[in-house]
Amino acid sequence: MNHKATLREAIKEAEEKKVAIGHFNISNIEGLWGIVHAAREVGAPVIIGLSEGERDFVGVRQAAALVKSIREQYQHPIYLNADHSYSFERVKEAIDAGYDAAIFDGAKLPIEENMRITKQCVEYARSVNPEIIIEAEMGYIGTSSKMLDALPEGALISGDALTSPEDAKRFVAETGVDLFSPAVGNIHGMLKNMPNPRLDIERIKEVRESAGVPLVLHGGSGIADEDFTNGIHNGIAIVHINTEIRVAYRDAVRDFITTHPDEIAPYKIGQTGVDAVKQVVASRLVLFNKGA
Repeated sequence: MNHKATLREAIKEAEEKKVAIGHFNISNIEGLWGIVHAAREVGAPVIIGLSEGERDFVGVRQAAALVKSIREQYQHPIYLNADHSYSFERVKEAIDAGYDAAIFDGAKLPIEENMRITKQCVEYARSVNPEIIIEAEMGYIGTSSKMLDALPEGALISGDALTSPEDAKRFVAETGVDLFSPAVGNIHGMLKNMPNPRLDIERIKEVRESAGVPLVLHGGSGIADEDFTNGIHNGIAIVHINTEIRVAYRDAVRDFITTHPDEIAPYKIGQTGVDAVKQVVASRLVLFNKGA
């Protein structure tokens, strides 16, 4: 794919091929390089995501400058997303900084308020640059990318609690949003002592048809490979992974420090984190790009 292709074009191509673009979060330069090296090795486009907390740590504008410089240097389709923004102000901040996409996460709000703020985000993005992608969420699936002892309290993982095709259709029609993230059995984070819940593939298919826009799967860490593949073939265009690369990074750095207690150069310690992140991301990108 041409590195000058917009994210909108990249998503369209992914849907046509029945593959998904991998979205991976970063908190530091090690994570960024691990993802970039993996994407270049696999030959796949990739989205770098930063939550509000991650943006506060890395720097909103600094993240944009880093991704832009890498994209230009390597001529690789790498995009930047303001992940899980909980106010119009934080979405606007990312748009003004030059992000390719932003998510307004109003999943815990009443649907009317969620739609009102989402529409405000869409209208602002259009006024700045029509190519900027705005995503919205409907259906609470938890908020933390970490190892969990139990399901997130209040998470909607089955039956009537899942996002309905009717609600999805209304939400997209009234907001004009570009991407839609439903609750289809996914959760944020990974359960420590049991597999994550299974995805409702039929619900994914129904929601995609009703919504009329590509779907995004949040909480990808811990999901069965078969569910990923089936979900992608039925309407998932972007998959978010965060927890499992955090775990890989932590474990690699911890093990290196344990076995090299006299090493004090941060870049030498950090390289083990880069390698660990790259390994996880590469395997996920291969899976997401299998095609139909």
